[in-house]
Amino acid sequence: MRWSAVLLLVLATPIPTRASAQGWNGDSALALARRAIERRAQTAVDTALRDYKAKAHGFLFFLGQFGEGLTEPPRLVKADQLELEVYWKAPQLSKQRIIGWRDRAELPTDINYHRDHLGIVQNNFGTTIRLGEGDEVRDVPHPLAPGGTDLYDFALGDTTAIVLSQRAVRVVALRVRPKNFAGAAIVGTLFIDIESAELVRMAFNFTPKAYLDPQLEDVSIVLDNALWEGRFWLPYRQEVEIRRRATWLDIPARGIIRGRWEIDGYVFNLGLDASFFRGDEITALPKVARDSFPWPGPLSAAIQDVAEPVRENDLQHVRAEVSRIAGRRALTGLKRQRLGARSLSDLVHVNRVEGLAAGAGFVWRTPDDAFELRGFGSYGFADRSGKGSIAVTSADGLELAVYRQVRDIGDAPVIAPLLNSIASQEFGDDYGDYYRATGVRLSVRSGLGARAEWRFAAARERVASLAVRATPATGSFRQNPIVIGGNYSSAAITLRRRSEGFAVRRDAAGEATLEFGERYTRLSGSAHLLVPVGAGTSRLLTRVQFGVATRNLPPQRAFVLGGRGTLLGDEFRDWGGRRAAVVHVEWRGPVPFIRLRAGPARTPGTITLAPYVAAGWSGEPIAFTPWRATPGTRVTLGLGAEWLGLFRLEAGYGVQARQLHVAFDVTRDFWDIL
Repeated sequence: MRWSAVLLLVLATPIPTRASAQGWNGDSALALARRAIERRAQTAVDTALRDYKAKAHGFLFFLGQFGEGLTEPPRLVKADQLELEVYWKAPQLSKQRIIGWRDRAELPTDINYHRDHLGIVQNNFGTTIRLGEGDEVRDVPHPLAPGGTDLYDFALGDTTAIVLSQRAVRVVALRVRPKNFAGAAIVGTLFIDIESAELVRMAFNFTPKAYLDPQLEDVSIVLDNALWEGRFWLPYRQEVEIRRRATWLDIPARGIIRGRWEIDGYVFNLGLDASFFRGDEITALPKVARDSFPWPGPLSAAIQDVAEPVRENDLQHVRAEVSRIAGRRALTGLKRQRLGARSLSDLVHVNRVEGLAAGAGFVWRTPDDAFELRGFGSYGFADRSGKGSIAVTSADGLELAVYRQVRDIGDAPVIAPLLNSIASQEFGDDYGDYYRATGVRLSVRSGLGARAEWRFAAARERVASLAVRATPATGSFRQNPIVIGGNYSSAAITLRRRSEGFAVRRDAAGEATLEFGERYTRLSGSAHLLVPVGAGTSRLLTRVQFGVATRNLPPQRAFVLGGRGTLLGDEFRDWGGRRAAVVHVEWRGPVPFIRLRAGPARTPGTITLAPYVAAGWSGEPIAFTPWRATPGTRVTLGLGAEWLGLFRLEAGYGVQARQLHVAFDVTRDFWDIL
């Protein structure tokens, strides 16, 4: 049976009301909360709804998010698609049966979901909220349970029109927060039908005390109900996102479980027997039966169909609204003080100017998360020199930092830092050109919509050349370029658009920086564009890097290219100057490959082949530097192969150089944490 109430327009333009100006616990807010509590209690004993059967269509995504600030979209590690039969009987009996289940792993993983992650939430959690079979969240009072007004504060928000197929429903946003943030509670927004006081939508997070698992950073939940048979408000769509971080080391890496469910096909009052609901609430048919479920299309297409709506309705806006409701109160379950590092290479790395360098850091956050203090220090055993930084960052994006650090001349790394350390130590191949910068920087950043941001930074620093101090196990290091030492002042503004998300058909991202020095101006940028090719799973990826600067550009701000990361067919950083550009175009398509298994973990049965062409050019070389202007455009023809979305092996032939070079690396998504 198809559901009879289809949402045509959800959350249309808000209709302001005078109630929205009220503060916490105003008479109208408390009156509406009490009406909703009473209506919820009546619904629980409504004899018109004796039982029902429905169908639930769901996805579970296990994602990994990496990189400083954790601002880039997460990577898909594993995807599960489930089909459920859902049963309910008054007063509170529930049974869910998995009749179809298929999955695909992008990276080897043996993740096991909690049983209740495999099903939907019925009855809006009842009187208390429980997640992860009670291991994640347990015994959190529901704000619309009896006595809810004694535990929670309420405030009226905007009135909103939700148009159904039969009639328009006007709902009012009822913000909710606990009277005591030190206890286990929720923070969020309830959308209440003004006419009937039914709960139509819940969007909320939890207070830190609610999290029982010390690895939990936060949990975001959205539950949508729809009107069925013109009378019953029952589950329609649900989204849950559970974010975890390591407990002992603050490194920019996060694991995410994201669930998305749609429920339909309701059939009412079937006369279900109570004995049917005995045993576990969520069960599954035998694997043979689940595997034979008649899915309408391939899993890869289904993932993309649901990933893009998930991206567009990202739960980030739920967290933002919850943060506004909570004010300056912290809502993360993580510890306030921890050891901290930006990447594994912060802890230990090798290059030719420092030799072996070891480091450690710390992170301290104020109880209200208004400020973060992050410190880091390292020592190079070859140059016998210490480096470090201390930065204070506010929640609104203002940062003050003092530092003494070794930097690469290139705008972006060309190899995973961990692999560069191995290549430097063992073979004398160091893919960086270094100088030392000591100074102070003040910066501010702010968002521009969901995927964009701007950043302004002003710095005063002293620059110095660095000599080769280390000796590799085999081979020898090339010389490190000399820079013009002295004091430099600069200011820069950056505009950035992040990638769209995971498993998308199309993607566009990029950033551009305009930098002003005391005697120079410098414009640089990079971008990528991913578009589908035909109706299959092939994609065309285009990457662009460019830079242009005025006279008097200091050597440490030159644009360099050649070799790994730009033009693989040429020698490493043969070319450079005040102007440069690189365009890389590759076709990406999956091909069959052997499938490996280690216990419950397994690999996908494909690899990605990526034939490509790259073209680059540089001009106006800087005096007394090793980088030359290119004699025309340099072209590399290459072929890459990616396995697991993690490892990339590629070969590039330089058309002008007539040389073939091979490079192995970790894919770029993981460079920031390595």
